[in-house]
Amino acid sequence: MDDRLKRDDLTDDEWARLAPLLPAHARRGNRWADHRTIIDGVFFRSRTGSPWRKLPEAYGNWKTVYNRHRRWSVDGTWETILDTLRTGEGAPTSGTCSTAVAVPVRRPGDIRPGATFEIPNW
Repeated sequence: MDDRLKRDDLTDDEWARLAPLLPAHARRGNRWADHRTIIDGVFFRSRTGSPWRKLPEAYGNWKTVYNRHRRWSVDGTWETILDTLRTGEGAPTSGTCSTAVAVPVRRPGDIRPGATFEIPNW
């Protein structure tokens, strides 16, 4: 993967906090693609505001990333992640992570592409 893409991807610390908050597997059909790669793709698209079809191949098929993002938006997975991180649950037991992560959240009536909510000191 291109280093320019990797520098903004989830760190191992961040991934350790997010992984338990994600759905385990699809209810039917084949196994899901790697959640970490998909989330990195969603964050890349949110950060850059690029169209879904222009998502770099390093994040997998753009349609897979779009479908997972859409599914998690509808079923409340993103809201659960935000609520958990806001309350401090899932926080590392030793030290704090100094980076901030922007989790995509679309508010009703908000038409700006890539509207995000910043979680400081995560």
